[in-house]
Amino acid sequence: MRTVAIIGDSKGIGLALREQLLAQGNRVIGVSRTGAQATGEYTGLVFDAVAHPCDLSSFTDRLDGLVYCPGTISLKPVRGVKPELMMEDFKVNAVGFLHSVQANLKLLKAAAAQPLGGAPSVVGFSTVAVQTGMGFHASIAAAKGAVEGLVRTMAAEFAPDIRVNAVAPSLTDTPLAASLLSSDAKREASAERHPLKRVASATDVAAMAGFLLSPGASAITGQVMQVDNGMSAVR
Repeated sequence: MRTVAIIGDSKGIGLALREQLLAQGNRVIGVSRTGAQATGEYTGLVFDAVAHPCDLSSFTDRLDGLVYCPGTISLKPVRGVKPELMMEDFKVNAVGFLHSVQANLKLLKAAAAQPLGGAPSVVGFSTVAVQTGMGFHASIAAAKGAVEGLVRTMAAEFAPDIRVNAVAPSLTDTPLAASLLSSDAKREASAERHPLKRVASATDVAAMAGFLLSPGASAITGQVMQVDNGMSAVR
């Protein structure tokens, strides 16, 4: 049985991914500040993995997958971006991701020594706004750009034993984005900005993360997969 840790699994994309992985017969270790409960092979931990690295070696002797979900949506014009905002976005999105991988690298290497269905996999989250310039996204695009840089660096350092990739969604229907989708008018306007004329669900994005964790993605590392209803590529 493969063991996957999800940092930030209590809601949104992390919750959707947890449900998918458990349904597929994986063991899941979930880490969140509020905690979560689920049936099946699930261990839920209450811990602030952004503030402190979360070493999971007390709960497992291997990790076949590690997913870091915490993120922010800070939308301000360039003239209004303060250093404090930049630092907080960088801490939550990039530093937390780095620390989570560092804290559990031995567990990932242990899984690489005795692989179950392919090399262990790390998945982080970026945003469409890194590769597609978008107004009011200076702070979050900078922080997620750092995530993409970390993904490629980790992929280079850890190959061939551990794969590292990221998923880059556009605005997704999650609690984090609730204020941006709080009315039918806002939801319709967001859908209209996408070539596929829809807003992605947490399940849509989680499905890509689940694929990157799976043996089916054995040939993929160092990549940022766009799950954005065509926003980054289609006009």
